[in-house]
Amino acid sequence: MTSSEKYPWQSELWQKVLGARARMPHALLLQGRSGIGKLDFAERLAQSLLCDQPLPDHDACGVCQSCNWFLQSSHPDFRRLEPGEIEGAADDEAGSTTKPARKSQISVDQVRELADFFGLSSHRAGLRIVLLHPAEALNIASANALLKMLEEPPAGVLFMLVTHQPQRLLPTIRSRCNTIDMPVPARTVAEQWLTSKGVVDPAQKLAYAGGAPLPVLQDEAVTDKRLVDLLSVLAQGSKMDPFVAAGSCVRIGMVDAVTMLQKWLYDLFSAQMTGQVRYHVLQQQTLQGLAKGVDLGKFLDFQRVLDEARRQALHPLNVELQLESLMIQYTQIFTSRT
Repeated sequence: MTSSEKYPWQSELWQKVLGARARMPHALLLQGRSGIGKLDFAERLAQSLLCDQPLPDHDACGVCQSCNWFLQSSHPDFRRLEPGEIEGAADDEAGSTTKPARKSQISVDQVRELADFFGLSSHRAGLRIVLLHPAEALNIASANALLKMLEEPPAGVLFMLVTHQPQRLLPTIRSRCNTIDMPVPARTVAEQWLTSKGVVDPAQKLAYAGGAPLPVLQDEAVTDKRLVDLLSVLAQGSKMDPFVAAGSCVRIGMVDAVTMLQKWLYDLFSAQMTGQVRYHVLQQQTLQGLAKGVDLGKFLDFQRVLDEARRQALHPLNVELQLESLMIQYTQIFTSRT
């Protein structure tokens, strides 16, 4: 674990939350859209609350024994619950290598094991913290086990739940937490931050990431030249060669290709309905032109097919054949040779 970065769009919230550190509730729910730094905020908050000598701005000092433990992921008063890994699971796309597959749920056993943690006195005679991420990964059994703990919280324990899908949590869990709505950065703030990170053309890349700045740094698909090449192919509309397009998609990978197609369709529909686009700001004029020739019925049918393809993207029967089929259907949503 490394020291979490401070994001400028979280500064005001940080001071508000830490200004009340002496009156911290027993449970916090940090909720907000994906890619805005919720988990970093939670980790930074946990380190600060456990720090022996926090700084005047409430940040952890980074040098005390408690901070050293935290940064080494070995703090005795901190537990982090998240979906684990399944050892030896195959890499579905590569085929030639294996790597652990990520589980999708936080198990009831993981939650029940907290009882041993609560049974111990705090190592530093202070707060103990449990961080759950993503909280929506709780299943029914583990959510109910956590609920019992929240109903009768152990003394000196702070639960921190981080989620971008709060609607998937039990209402009774949400009601027992103090909710913190994590801020989405203003466009200018996000662009300035990305520029400071060395990102070229931050406006376009931020738009493609839906306004969330962290994926711009984390996701190669945002800047991949292969993606740019594929967009130029899609811009041909019904004149596009679906087999050439499918080949471009194969090079990108099934998941990224289908996600990109979904964003392209979103903007195509938005251009038809409102004249505006969300993700592909540099292609707005092209999308507006294509939108004039879209058959709405065929478009909606194709969108449903694409949604199903996204659900099955990690386990396609035949990637190239499936992508060829999708690209053929794409050319058919247009009423004329656009």
